[in-house]
Amino acid sequence: MDLNELRNKIDSIDKELVKLFKERMETAAEVGRFKQENGIPVFNRQREREIINNVTESVPEELQSYAKTLYQTLFELSRSYQKRIIYPQSDFSKMIEEATAGEPLPMPERATVACQGVEGAYSQFACDKMFAYPSIMYFSGFEDVFKAVDSGLCRYGILPVENSTAGSVNKVYDLMNKYKFYITHSLKLFIGHTLLAPRGVKLEDVKEVFSHEQALNQCSEYLAKLGVKITVCENTAVAAKMVAQSGRTDCAAIGSKDCAELYGLSVLKSGIQNTDNNYTRFICISKKLEIYAGADKTSIMMTLPHKPGALYNVISGFAALGLNMTKLESRPLPGTNFEFMFYFDINASVYSENLRVLLNELEHDAEQFSYLGSYTEG
Repeated sequence: MDLNELRNKIDSIDKELVKLFKERMETAAEVGRFKQENGIPVFNRQREREIINNVTESVPEELQSYAKTLYQTLFELSRSYQKRIIYPQSDFSKMIEEATAGEPLPMPERATVACQGVEGAYSQFACDKMFAYPSIMYFSGFEDVFKAVDSGLCRYGILPVENSTAGSVNKVYDLMNKYKFYITHSLKLFIGHTLLAPRGVKLEDVKEVFSHEQALNQCSEYLAKLGVKITVCENTAVAAKMVAQSGRTDCAAIGSKDCAELYGLSVLKSGIQNTDNNYTRFICISKKLEIYAGADKTSIMMTLPHKPGALYNVISGFAALGLNMTKLESRPLPGTNFEFMFYFDINASVYSENLRVLLNELEHDAEQFSYLGSYTEG
């Protein structure tokens, strides 16, 4: 046979495969309805294992791993299709429909916004990029920002969630599980750290450096060479202000260049972060669900049954629906025996039908499920 004849043969086989695939999926849907009527779970690990064993035994050894992969994919598609049919529309899907009804609107230019720290904090820079005319209220801790939004004192709150060098801000992720909120916008901000000291202080005079834990981690290589005492503060701008008011001549702070001008400090060294590719991702949260024009990213949180395959089943649902998961974060749940809360970021338009289907599935499968909002990222 020549190549064209071989291709024609594959085309003929594919026609039969498509016909059989359609028939298999229709039968899987009938199975799903039967399970729903009789209170039987969609996922049956034992049944799937039996099928894979039978299939792999009926093909040559060199094809067994391929056959296993093929049928694992079929199982994922079948489960997803069954859930699509038997699960009713979730409350979160209804909320999204209501929030996206009508003409898409841009984020407001003016708002009262809660930020952690003081003037000169990186949260303030993120806020100024998200809003043209923000009225900023500063708070000492991350939880205070959540409380300000939760109480209605501020319409929005700005919080850092992860850094490209130092990783996730665990305190913020833990608080996400405690407060009810929605993400309205996300921003990646370049973080260039500077060593700041009172005027007249030289680099060789510095014996102690103050800053936020994340900033210290992001500058760990420089600090190791400097060989000084490290003291953690609640915020980089707070550290700069404290050093400026300390009256000491042997300490410095890690913060932004803006803090030098704000608090009358000298720049001893610029660009001291471990890498020039140092970005922090900030989120803007609100108490009410607000979805603005161009929303193409969705965040969710959930707890799963503490049993084998629970997380795999969730991830396979993403694959079956062709949705791209860009982040998976896990945090231990206090007071539990090795149970975790999982945080997911999904790249998909808020208008995507497959996104709505996935939310329906996850709300029914998870022990606890929270839709955290759909938004754009700048």
